[in-house]
Amino acid sequence: MAHLSALAEVFQVSDIRVEGLQRIAPGTVFNYLPVQVGDTVGDDVTGGIIRSLYQTGFFDDVRVERDGSVLVIWVRERPAIAEIKISGNKDIETKALDAALADIGLKEGRVFNRSVLDRIEQELERQYFARGKYGVLVQSTVSPLERNRVAINIEVIEGLTARIKQINIIGNKDFEVDELRRQFELGPTRWNSFYAKNDQYSKQKLAGDLESLRSFYLDRGYIKFDIKSTQVSISPDKKEIYVTVTIEEGSPFRVSDIKLAGDPSVPVEQLFPLIQLKRGEFFSRKSTTESAERISSLLGDEGYAFANVNTVPEINEEAREVAVTFFVDAGKRVYVRRVNMKGNTRTRDEVLRREMRQLETAWFSTDLVRKSRERLQRLGYFEDVSIETPAVPGSADQLDVDVTVKEKPAGNLAAGVGFSQSQGILLNASVTQNNFLGTGKRVSVAFNTSTATRLYQLGYNNPYYTVDGISRGFNLSYRETDYDELVGADYSTDVGVAGMTFGLPITDTSRAGLGFNYQYTDFTAGESDLAQQFVQENGNTFHDFALLADYTNDTRDTAIFPTRGSLRTARAELTVPGSDLQYYKLHYEEQIYIPLTSRFVFSMTGNLAYGDGYGDSDYLPFFENFYAGGPRSVRGWKANSLGPREISTDDPVGGNLKFSGSMEIFAPAPVGGQFEKTLRLGAFLDFGNVWSTYDSDLLTSGEFDLGDLRYASGLSVTWLSPVGALSVSLAFPLNEKEGDDTQLFQFGFGQTF
Repeated sequence: MAHLSALAEVFQVSDIRVEGLQRIAPGTVFNYLPVQVGDTVGDDVTGGIIRSLYQTGFFDDVRVERDGSVLVIWVRERPAIAEIKISGNKDIETKALDAALADIGLKEGRVFNRSVLDRIEQELERQYFARGKYGVLVQSTVSPLERNRVAINIEVIEGLTARIKQINIIGNKDFEVDELRRQFELGPTRWNSFYAKNDQYSKQKLAGDLESLRSFYLDRGYIKFDIKSTQVSISPDKKEIYVTVTIEEGSPFRVSDIKLAGDPSVPVEQLFPLIQLKRGEFFSRKSTTESAERISSLLGDEGYAFANVNTVPEINEEAREVAVTFFVDAGKRVYVRRVNMKGNTRTRDEVLRREMRQLETAWFSTDLVRKSRERLQRLGYFEDVSIETPAVPGSADQLDVDVTVKEKPAGNLAAGVGFSQSQGILLNASVTQNNFLGTGKRVSVAFNTSTATRLYQLGYNNPYYTVDGISRGFNLSYRETDYDELVGADYSTDVGVAGMTFGLPITDTSRAGLGFNYQYTDFTAGESDLAQQFVQENGNTFHDFALLADYTNDTRDTAIFPTRGSLRTARAELTVPGSDLQYYKLHYEEQIYIPLTSRFVFSMTGNLAYGDGYGDSDYLPFFENFYAGGPRSVRGWKANSLGPREISTDDPVGGNLKFSGSMEIFAPAPVGGQFEKTLRLGAFLDFGNVWSTYDSDLLTSGEFDLGDLRYASGLSVTWLSPVGALSVSLAFPLNEKEGDDTQLFQFGFGQTF
């Protein structure tokens, strides 16, 4: 045999033979060859054959030879990747790294390419540099295995994160450096840096801070503001970072004129009030953008789904003024042709359609579409709800509303074990169908027990008993309560309830309810003097008929760990004349959530309750009293321990008047991953107490006095664990009085908090 490259003559190929293949099929090689049987081959073709096969990336060596009229291709395959191991990485998860390596071409089963591995090492270093870890070291080891395979081990030595030592701003004249630095999330180490991580440099964070700085100036009229340069330097030991930002402020510009142009299709008198800018005031990019968004939103609510609003500033540099023109192109008003439901394999269409506020054949409204999505999400039947509004092909004034849902499991079979300091071990079991047979009706059977209480319950609710959204529900329950275990007082009750309720929607966020209960109570006095006196005066078996009324307004963004909005609840209960016990109970509670920053939320809670007797009853039955103290009331005191006590036993018995509340700042835990949405930290101030407005020789004084309010401050942790909710608090009473039962550390597990 002779190398073709050594021959000057050409020959016609009668056959092609490939030698050296191990894993790659010969057909793969033939597909890449630029010659076929019958072609004439000479020196000028050899280079093309070799280049074509090298470009596949499959081979380390390629030779072309001749055996008579047979073209012989000799190859040495590159090894295959048998396994990839990554170690030492903490900041970047292995799963994310594996996905990134596969995208670049480094994956088990693929052909190994050393140049790809080198590129990956550089990319990993770049990723860590972006996270402020400039001392990172990435080392790769390639180990040969049998059958022409290799094992790749990538070891990452992350090193320490470089900390920001100083941020310098050069070129500012009208604003102090300290005020400008407050626009930055990044900064030198401070007391809370372990949590906020503000001292850890990140290229993305710096870009966000520079945009915040730009917004600061543009919102104050400095429309010529410019960031001239940004320099980031690192100390020789790669532990400290210095950031220098050079800016050019320019001069502030005032608004000289505000105009509306284009075709708004609605009276301009409706649009001008939406513009926040005022003539003579400094120009603000934020106000300009928000004004354009409000105009666009109003047009969308009026049916102009494809409206476009652009702002055009006309700058007069000599006068330092800017005229702002809002160019409005409303387009055609469109209406909804069809509302289409997708993904609801179990839930009936009517269950979704009755929540829709955007109707077919009506003018399109962005506000109604948004409200429709929120109502569908609040049903609790779906993991996700998405709505798209595609235009109808061939029509300029029609669109469809496509609702796509991802259903949750329709039923819930639950059993659990928990513990709380007030009730001991908790056992519960329940079967619930929130969407019974896809009709939207709720059916539930529940059993709960602890050392203090035992509850059996059967419930049914039809949220659309009428087409107008009036709900109707039924409830059967039986509860045994041992108050000796619950609060320390020696008496117990067995209560059976049968009731029916109706609910009336008032707005999209508020609802009123009306109900009727029959309640049977069997009261056991025990050794309590107060309980024995009650039995002597009233007996121990009661048949009561109660009217129930409630009102709820819920504007929270979510029921679990809300960040904004409020929940207001008012309830009233009145046993009707003819009942064995005639009394009423009133209760009002309000929770308000205010976002302070993107991470911190301020919460305020207030709770006011009052009860009294009427007619033949001079007072509220004391086993219907309100209680305060404990994890779900005033932390720092034992559960249900505040308020009047029985003189003979010193046991708390609650009161017919309650006032309590809390102020708390919440924040997600300083950890990432799955805990970010399930773990919450809090710093709180609780206050509250209960009073008795009746005079009794058997009770300690319970006369209402705001000076009796108890206060406690502390820290809380709530974790929605896979096996139940866990709540822990560390509370320090601020005005403990003699005889109080305080409790520094409190926790509960397996309950809803």
